[in-house]
Amino acid sequence: MSIVKINALTVPEEQREVLEKRFASRAGSVENSDGFEWFELLRPLEGTDQYLVYTRWRDEAAFQAWMEGSMKTAHQGGGERPKSAATGSTLWSFEVVQQAAPKA
Repeated sequence: MSIVKINALTVPEEQREVLEKRFASRAGSVENSDGFEWFELLRPLEGTDQYLVYTRWRDEAAFQAWMEGSMKTAHQGGGERPKSAATGSTLWSFEVVQQAAPKA
């Protein structure tokens, strides 16, 4: 089964729009990675200032290859990098042991 990586990003309210625009501008940067299965950026509605960045991968090796390849390259960039919109980040890892889809 797949693995899921969830990056919990602490984002102050005044930085939410910045974060969302940055993710929108990166559209397509992970989708062509070998072993990539799914992405979602989840905005908090109440009770927290944490966005969740949800990705699903074929296996840990595919995720690590992306981390060491195109993700690393994208985050290094050239010149001066803009200030991070997030004030904190925690990466959670899960293995999918059960899943369900809507019945046709």
